[in-house]
Amino acid sequence: MSTPRQKRLRKLVSVMERLKNYHQAQHAAHMAETVAAEEEAKSITDTLDTGTTMTALFPDLYHRRVANALERSRSSAERARQEAQSIMQADARGNALARAYREATNMEERSSADKERLEFIERRRTGET
Repeated sequence: MSTPRQKRLRKLVSVMERLKNYHQAQHAAHMAETVAAEEEAKSITDTLDTGTTMTALFPDLYHRRVANALERSRSSAERARQEAQSIMQADARGNALARAYREATNMEERSSADKERLEFIERRRTGET
């Protein structure tokens, strides 16, 4: 039989697991954005290096697009780093909650076993008299 504390801890462990999964998904999305922006910057740089007529006519536009792509890459990488920290924090909290849940469960089991032993002793004692 679960105690209210055990039920709360079990729910909290579940919530922390979902939060950790959310942060992992966000981290993956930010990493994908980082890679996409880096690839865009490389593609534009390759186009600039080939020296097409469009790049000759509008070099500032191409350079600005490269700078924007690199800035998006940097900001996405920073957001990914922040999400990685959030993952570690959620994992640590989840581990602490799981430990507290196990301790509460063990305490409940010990209490139940002690109660059964006391009842057994009491039955033997009343049966002997």
